[in-house]
Amino acid sequence: MFTVFGFYKFKKLKLLKKNKITLQNSFIKHNVKGTLIISKEGLNGTISGKPRDISIINKIIKSLFKIKTFDSENISKNSFHPFHRGKIKIKNEVVPMGLNILSETKKNNHLEPTEWNKLIKNKNTFILDVRKPFEYEVGTFKKAINPKVDYFREFPKYLNKLDKKKPLAMFCTGGIRCEKASVYLNQKGFKNVFQLKGGILNYLKKMKKKKSMWKGECFVFDNRVSLKHDLVIGNYIVCSGCRNPISPKDKISNKYEEGVSCPRCHSKLTKTQKLRFRMRQKQINLAKKAGKKHIFQKEF
Repeated sequence: MFTVFGFYKFKKLKLLKKNKITLQNSFIKHNVKGTLIISKEGLNGTISGKPRDISIINKIIKSLFKIKTFDSENISKNSFHPFHRGKIKIKNEVVPMGLNILSETKKNNHLEPTEWNKLIKNKNTFILDVRKPFEYEVGTFKKAINPKVDYFREFPKYLNKLDKKKPLAMFCTGGIRCEKASVYLNQKGFKNVFQLKGGILNYLKKMKKKKSMWKGECFVFDNRVSLKHDLVIGNYIVCSGCRNPISPKDKISNKYEEGVSCPRCHSKLTKTQKLRFRMRQKQINLAKKAGKKHIFQKEF
């Protein structure tokens, strides 16, 4: 059994290049996979490994960057490594918004799932999904608005149009996008801004399905693809042609072809691309029969 550990921290970080090398070696030594982004403003990661190894890496990260506790943590169990490899990246921002924030600028506006339910049941509350449009389509909260913004850097333009007087409830997968958006909104004079503590993942883990305001599944950027309540793996897969999520309904479409296309990309792919993808899928199927993993099998 593997532990999947998602976390983030906003804090001034130093010695990024040096610590990146140390962490890369530690990831390899402990067979920890996933992605960790580090920047001068903080860090953000989702990693997987054996429970003991994740515990060790957790302590190493905190020691290197002098962190007592992370701003948010999401822990779940999985029967396989959701990631194919380990990656540590140095970025200008942990999430690209064109806005650097420090821990002292954050507001205490995080709501636990039960409090969140009360807020979004209020008819006057504007419920905003801060994720990408395709994530919204996989699942979202009842009455949530899809801002239809593909890149997080474009979010300020959308946020500037919102009513400052209305209570605003924001949510995202793990909470980090809302953290940055919340700081931006507070700087712009918004007074009633709230965010879901720990994001959707924390909500699905803690909230009983009978009392849940969530509909659908939650897309995640790893080989689990989507999660349901209790963080059970969902019913979506990823299209090998365009990397978008495919629902069970999509799979019965005549535009779906395993390893090649889905209804989203079928008409956009060239004949050459489809032929290449079919050849790749053939090799993947042969490798599976032999009990092996094909070198070109797409994974996170």
